[in-house]
Amino acid sequence: MQVHLASIDGTALTDVLQKAHDANIPVISYDRLITKSAFVDYYATFDNFKVGVLQATYIETALGLKDGKGPFNIELFAGSPDDNNAKFFFDGAMSVLQPYMTSGKLVVKSGQTAYAQVGTLRWDGATAQARMDNILSKNYTSAKVDAVLSPYDGISIGIISSLKGVGYGTASQKMPVITGQDCEAASVKSIIAGEQTSSIFKDTRVLAAKATEMVEAVLSGKTPEVNDTKTYNTGLKVVPSFLCDPVVVDKANYEKVLIESGYYTADKLK
Repeated sequence: MQVHLASIDGTALTDVLQKAHDANIPVISYDRLITKSAFVDYYATFDNFKVGVLQATYIETALGLKDGKGPFNIELFAGSPDDNNAKFFFDGAMSVLQPYMTSGKLVVKSGQTAYAQVGTLRWDGATAQARMDNILSKNYTSAKVDAVLSPYDGISIGIISSLKGVGYGTASQKMPVITGQDCEAASVKSIIAGEQTSSIFKDTRVLAAKATEMVEAVLSGKTPEVNDTKTYNTGLKVVPSFLCDPVVVDKANYEKVLIESGYYTADKLK
């Protein structure tokens, strides 16, 4: 027997994992790492640091930062502080953006740059919208937002609603570069419409297949394939992991990546 878990609260299963360990049952964490336990044997997920790198690199390219363009105004959003993945997304993005912030090519007019300041509890779009409303009213009455780092499509929708409320998305004031993640149908439609700029596609079919392979290996007494043995630490142990590759999606490639692969039908995105 094995246990295969995707936990909403990655810290709340310590008793369950202790019982599994005592019964000699291997545990494979799926998508989100179960933390504060020494009894997680393997982890299947996407390369979460790379997700952030891809989001920030999209901003870097869209603004022409490598070519020396700027300065530009950017605001930063992160995911839920209680989600282990959120910090990886943010750290990956900041590995690209921080040098431009340091040089002055990117300016965060709100001054909110620390992870603790920019987190969005429960990944809630309404919470993100309220924060963006506040940022705009305090810092952008006469300035323009050029880019917004958003870690997730639901947060992006809230940000876009806030921006629309003060005139962005019109002929006289185009939308800033806005990232996202998960390629949710509503946000892909937003990308097609020219509002959200990009998203990150994490093909759940790929992750599910890899997790299944890991389960089958454990059940047959073999060692599952992993490609990372350093990154993911529960706080009590480093967990051998397999990291699947995320993919950037924008208006130029959404048909190839999402429709031709069979993830969505064309009708779903109309």
